[in-house]
Amino acid sequence: MNETLSIVVQVVALLFAVSFHESAHGLAALACGDPTAREQGRISLNPLRHVDPVGSIVFPALLALTGAPVFGWARPVPVDLRRTRHPRSANLLVSAAGPLSNVLLALAFTALVLVIRPRLHGASASTVDEVLFLLAVYSVLINAALALFNLLPIPPLDGFGVLESLLPRSLAPLAYTLRRYGMLILLAIMMTGVLGRLLGPAQRAILDLLLGRHP
Repeated sequence: MNETLSIVVQVVALLFAVSFHESAHGLAALACGDPTAREQGRISLNPLRHVDPVGSIVFPALLALTGAPVFGWARPVPVDLRRTRHPRSANLLVSAAGPLSNVLLALAFTALVLVIRPRLHGASASTVDEVLFLLAVYSVLINAALALFNLLPIPPLDGFGVLESLLPRSLAPLAYTLRRYGMLILLAIMMTGVLGRLLGPAQRAILDLLLGRHP
């Protein structure tokens, strides 16, 4: 499989994953009474409605070119908790919907991997099978990484929204402080390689399972 095709497949898998993720936030917000995402046309699997030129295309393409695991982000779906019926519980549900959607996608593509993998060893294996297998494998890895990354309890990630909803109101000042410095903390763990050390082992373990390798 040539390198260019591999990069294209990874970017396609990422665009679908982040579109699904952001749409899940929008659907959860709508279920809680906030139609903002629907009004702005953001509940859609069309990646053009969610794409961030740098985070969805340039950054992941550069990662793929360097052989690093592909990762990225999309424009956040707008959510107005003031329009929800119960803002605190809505914050929990909307925040959790994104990572949960990626877990469900990872499981669905895992099933596809298991269906296609036996065919690759037979004489009837086709180029279509190989491309679909590559797409499924990368989709599992990317969706698993997105779910794990977004569950980190650091603003503006979804994990912080979940944590913030569960914290007692007496700890609201702590949540406010974290919001002020969240981006700095996030940049620090990305620039220092901590994020890679967190996600790398999980991705390698998943890849071994998908390819039927025994560590």
